[in-house]
Amino acid sequence: MKNRMFTTLLVFAAFVLAAFAQQSSSNSGAPPAATGPGGSKAASSQPASSQPATNHDFWDGEEPSLGSLLMHPFATKEYVRRHVQPVRDRINELNQITAENSKMIRDVDSRAQQGIQLASAKTSMADEHASDAANKAQMAQQTASSLNTRLSTEESVVGNIDQYKSGAQTEIRFRPGQTVLSKQAKDALDEMAGPLKNQRGYIIEVQGFSSGQGQAAITNSRKMADSVVRYLVLNYDIPAYRIYVIGMGNAAPEGAKGTRVEVSLLKNDLAKSQ
Repeated sequence: MKNRMFTTLLVFAAFVLAAFAQQSSSNSGAPPAATGPGGSKAASSQPASSQPATNHDFWDGEEPSLGSLLMHPFATKEYVRRHVQPVRDRINELNQITAENSKMIRDVDSRAQQGIQLASAKTSMADEHASDAANKAQMAQQTASSLNTRLSTEESVVGNIDQYKSGAQTEIRFRPGQTVLSKQAKDALDEMAGPLKNQRGYIIEVQGFSSGQGQAAITNSRKMADSVVRYLVLNYDIPAYRIYVIGMGNAAPEGAKGTRVEVSLLKNDLAKSQ
């Protein structure tokens, strides 16, 4: 209670002092009246100025009075509003410009991010295509290498397919006019044909020779050769396409005479790879 009363008294004293200071400032600012002889006030020789006093702003003066200083915050709210409002307007304008610039920056950043993502996606796709192409190229190279190896092998096989080498040989003797194989002839054929089972890369050449002249000798030599072929096919399952038969008649090599059949086994290098 005492504090409240004390505060009220202080406020009242401040207002009194402000009023007093204002009055003192007014009295001190007025020029003293001229006095005539004998101490009487002389009438002013000049009439009072008819020019109205200029209403100066509070801050235009260099030495404001104490009362003005105390009363100014309560008396010049409109003044403050007039001076603060342009500043507020400018701040609002700057805020609006800042907001627009921020929006533009966000839009540019968004478009840049989209462009970066699109470029990254295209780069990844290009990398995948390049990797796929590299894999396909590698597979093609491996296939080409395999084909070259196989081609080289096939060329070697084709080159050696008709390169036969002489193997076992035997001679089967016949009596004149006879085409039946003797036991000795069968034993000789068994010894030659036995090892050929399940083998490949060979041919058997059978040539028949007969005494006599002309076509009759050729026919007889062919009959003897056919008896040898028949024995090989029936007893050893040798394919007929592996047997080459010819009746030579009496066209025997020099120094060779008599009725006989010469059987020759021919092999090539394919027999080793079968």
